[in-house]
Amino acid sequence: MTLITLIRHGQTDWNLEGRIQGSTDIPLNDTGRAQARHAAVQLAGVAFDHVYASPLGRARETAEIIARERGLSAPLVTVGMREHEFGEAEGLLWDEYRERFGARTDDVPGAETVQQLTDRALASLTRIDLAARRRSAPHVESVLVCTHGGVIRALLEHASGGTLPAPGERLGNASVHRFAMDGGGLRLLDAASV
Repeated sequence: MTLITLIRHGQTDWNLEGRIQGSTDIPLNDTGRAQARHAAVQLAGVAFDHVYASPLGRARETAEIIARERGLSAPLVTVGMREHEFGEAEGLLWDEYRERFGARTDDVPGAETVQQLTDRALASLTRIDLAARRRSAPHVESVLVCTHGGVIRALLEHASGGTLPAPGERLGNASVHRFAMDGGGLRLLDAASV
Protein backbone atom coordinates (compact mmCIF):
# COMPACT_ATOMS: atom_id res chain seq x y z
CA MET A 1 0.00 0.00 0.00
CA THR A 2 1.10 3.56 -0.70
CA LEU A 3 -0.16 6.58 1.22
CA ILE A 4 -0.64 9.45 -1.21
CA THR A 5 -1.06 13.04 -0.06
CA LEU A 6 -2.28 15.29 -2.86
CA ILE A 7 -1.80 19.01 -2.39
CA ARG A 8 -3.06 21.70 -4.70
CA HIS A 9 -0.48 24.26 -5.77
CA GLY A 10 -0.33 27.70 -4.17
CA GLN A 11 -2.10 30.75 -5.56
CA THR A 12 -1.33 32.34 -8.92
CA ASP A 13 -2.45 35.71 -10.27
CA TRP A 14 -4.93 33.87 -12.51
CA ASN A 15 -6.41 32.10 -9.45
CA LEU A 16 -6.85 35.52 -7.87
CA GLU A 17 -8.59 36.84 -11.00
CA GLY A 18 -10.82 33.76 -11.35
CA ARG A 19 -9.23 32.88 -14.69
CA ILE A 20 -9.02 29.31 -16.08
CA GLN A 21 -5.40 28.17 -16.21
CA GLY A 22 -5.67 24.59 -17.39
CA SER A 23 -2.40 23.60 -19.05
CA THR A 24 -1.28 27.25 -19.39
CA ASP A 25 1.90 27.53 -17.32
CA ILE A 26 1.14 30.38 -14.91
CA PRO A 27 3.66 30.89 -12.05
CA LEU A 28 2.95 31.19 -8.34
CA ASN A 29 2.54 34.67 -6.91
CA ASP A 30 3.98 35.72 -3.54
CA THR A 31 0.82 34.56 -1.73
CA GLY A 32 1.19 31.15 -3.40
CA ARG A 33 4.79 30.87 -2.24
CA ALA A 34 3.73 31.77 1.32
CA GLN A 35 0.97 29.13 1.11
CA ALA A 36 3.55 26.52 0.10
CA ARG A 37 5.79 27.44 3.06
CA HIS A 38 2.76 27.29 5.38
CA ALA A 39 1.81 23.87 3.96
CA ALA A 40 5.32 22.59 4.71
CA VAL A 41 4.83 23.58 8.36
CA GLN A 42 1.31 22.11 8.52
CA LEU A 43 2.55 18.82 7.03
CA ALA A 44 5.51 18.61 9.44
CA GLY A 45 3.97 15.67 11.28
CA VAL A 46 3.78 13.58 8.12
CA ALA A 47 6.88 11.70 6.93
CA PHE A 48 7.25 11.58 3.14
CA ASP A 49 9.51 9.12 1.35
CA HIS A 50 9.24 10.96 -1.98
CA VAL A 51 7.78 14.14 -3.45
CA TYR A 52 6.23 14.30 -6.92
CA ALA A 53 4.90 17.23 -8.92
CA SER A 54 3.02 18.10 -12.05
CA PRO A 55 5.35 19.53 -14.72
CA LEU A 56 3.52 22.89 -14.64
CA GLY A 57 5.57 25.55 -12.86
CA ARG A 58 3.00 26.48 -10.22
CA ALA A 59 2.79 22.90 -8.93
CA ARG A 60 6.47 22.17 -9.37
CA GLU A 61 7.48 25.31 -7.43
CA THR A 62 5.00 24.50 -4.64
CA ALA A 63 6.54 21.02 -4.35
CA GLU A 64 10.08 22.44 -4.44
CA ILE A 65 9.29 24.86 -1.60
CA ILE A 66 7.74 22.12 0.54
CA ALA A 67 10.62 19.72 -0.17
CA ARG A 68 13.24 22.37 0.62
CA GLU A 69 11.47 23.45 3.85
CA ARG A 70 11.18 19.81 4.95
CA GLY A 71 14.71 18.78 3.92
CA LEU A 72 13.41 16.29 1.33
CA SER A 73 14.85 15.35 -2.05
CA ALA A 74 13.88 17.43 -5.07
CA PRO A 75 10.46 16.55 -6.50
CA LEU A 76 10.16 14.01 -9.29
CA VAL A 77 8.02 15.22 -12.20
CA THR A 78 4.98 13.16 -13.12
CA VAL A 79 3.37 14.36 -16.36
CA GLY A 80 0.06 12.60 -15.72
CA MET A 81 -0.69 14.91 -12.78
CA ARG A 82 -0.78 18.09 -14.90
CA GLU A 83 -3.96 20.16 -14.85
CA HIS A 84 -7.10 19.50 -16.88
CA GLU A 85 -6.57 20.72 -20.43
CA PHE A 86 -9.39 23.23 -21.02
CA GLY A 87 -8.76 23.85 -24.73
CA GLU A 88 -10.46 27.04 -25.97
CA ALA A 89 -11.57 27.90 -22.42
CA GLU A 90 -8.05 28.51 -21.12
CA GLY A 91 -7.53 32.14 -20.15
CA LEU A 92 -11.25 32.87 -19.77
CA LEU A 93 -12.76 34.11 -16.53
CA TRP A 94 -15.08 31.50 -15.01
CA ASP A 95 -18.14 33.70 -15.68
CA GLU A 96 -17.10 34.02 -19.35
CA TYR A 97 -16.64 30.26 -19.48
CA ARG A 98 -20.15 29.58 -18.12
CA GLU A 99 -21.70 32.06 -20.58
CA ARG A 100 -19.89 30.52 -23.52
CA PHE A 101 -19.88 26.80 -22.69
CA GLY A 102 -22.38 26.22 -19.87
CA ALA A 103 -21.50 23.81 -17.07
CA ARG A 104 -20.07 20.89 -19.07
CA THR A 105 -16.31 20.80 -19.56
CA ASP A 106 -16.68 17.88 -21.98
CA ASP A 107 -18.21 20.22 -24.60
CA VAL A 108 -15.28 22.67 -24.88
CA PRO A 109 -13.37 22.42 -28.19
CA GLY A 110 -9.83 21.16 -27.63
CA ALA A 111 -10.45 20.25 -23.98
CA GLU A 112 -9.94 16.81 -22.56
CA THR A 113 -12.94 15.12 -21.02
CA VAL A 114 -13.23 14.59 -17.28
CA GLN A 115 -12.92 10.84 -17.93
CA GLN A 116 -9.68 11.37 -19.87
CA LEU A 117 -8.34 13.50 -17.01
CA THR A 118 -9.34 10.88 -14.42
CA ASP A 119 -7.80 8.04 -16.46
CA ARG A 120 -4.43 9.76 -16.89
CA ALA A 121 -4.27 10.86 -13.24
CA LEU A 122 -5.09 7.33 -12.06
CA ALA A 123 -2.47 5.90 -14.42
CA SER A 124 0.11 8.30 -12.96
CA LEU A 125 -0.80 7.36 -9.37
CA THR A 126 -0.66 3.67 -10.32
CA ARG A 127 2.92 4.14 -11.59
CA ILE A 128 3.84 5.96 -8.37
CA ASP A 129 2.26 3.15 -6.32
CA LEU A 130 4.09 0.43 -8.27
CA ALA A 131 7.43 2.22 -7.88
CA ALA A 132 6.81 2.70 -4.15
CA ARG A 133 5.91 -0.96 -3.61
CA ARG A 134 9.01 -2.12 -5.54
CA ARG A 135 11.24 0.17 -3.47
CA SER A 136 9.86 -0.49 -0.04
CA ALA A 137 7.84 -3.72 0.25
CA PRO A 138 6.68 -4.59 2.89
CA HIS A 139 7.09 -1.01 4.24
CA VAL A 140 4.18 1.36 3.53
CA GLU A 141 5.58 4.30 1.60
CA SER A 142 4.19 7.81 1.94
CA VAL A 143 4.42 10.24 -0.98
CA LEU A 144 3.44 13.86 -1.52
CA VAL A 145 2.10 14.79 -4.94
CA CYS A 146 1.70 18.46 -5.80
CA THR A 147 -0.94 18.87 -8.47
CA HIS A 148 -3.98 20.93 -9.48
CA GLY A 149 -7.58 21.53 -8.47
CA GLY A 150 -9.07 19.84 -11.52
CA VAL A 151 -6.98 16.70 -10.99
CA ILE A 152 -7.84 16.50 -7.30
CA ARG A 153 -11.54 17.10 -8.04
CA ALA A 154 -11.56 14.25 -10.60
CA LEU A 155 -9.83 11.88 -8.17
CA LEU A 156 -12.16 12.84 -5.31
CA GLU A 157 -15.17 12.14 -7.55
CA HIS A 158 -13.68 8.80 -8.61
CA ALA A 159 -12.74 7.64 -5.09
CA SER A 160 -16.05 8.75 -3.53
CA GLY A 161 -18.30 7.34 -6.21
CA GLY A 162 -19.35 10.85 -7.21
CA THR A 163 -20.33 12.13 -3.76
CA LEU A 164 -17.33 14.47 -3.35
CA PRO A 165 -16.58 17.25 -3.71
CA ALA A 166 -19.96 18.84 -2.95
CA PRO A 167 -21.57 20.70 -5.87
CA GLY A 168 -20.02 24.15 -6.16
CA GLU A 169 -17.31 23.37 -3.57
CA ARG A 170 -14.03 25.09 -4.35
CA LEU A 171 -10.79 23.29 -3.61
CA GLY A 172 -8.57 25.93 -2.05
CA ASN A 173 -4.98 26.60 -2.99
CA ALA A 174 -2.67 24.41 -0.87
CA SER A 175 -5.59 22.19 0.20
CA VAL A 176 -4.60 18.66 1.22
CA HIS A 177 -6.33 15.38 0.36
CA ARG A 178 -5.09 11.99 1.55
CA PHE A 179 -5.57 8.72 -0.30
CA ALA A 180 -4.34 5.16 -0.10
CA MET A 181 -3.53 3.04 -3.14
CA ASP A 182 -2.89 -0.65 -3.25
CA GLY A 183 -2.59 -2.47 -6.55
CA GLY A 184 -4.52 0.12 -8.54
CA GLY A 185 -7.48 0.85 -6.24
CA LEU A 186 -7.69 4.43 -4.94
CA ARG A 187 -9.31 5.03 -1.57
CA LEU A 188 -9.95 8.44 0.04
CA LEU A 189 -8.66 8.73 3.60
CA ASP A 190 -9.44 12.40 4.30
CA ALA A 191 -9.69 15.83 2.74
CA ALA A 192 -8.81 18.93 4.68
CA SER A 193 -7.53 22.37 3.87
CA VAL A 194 -4.11 23.51 5.05
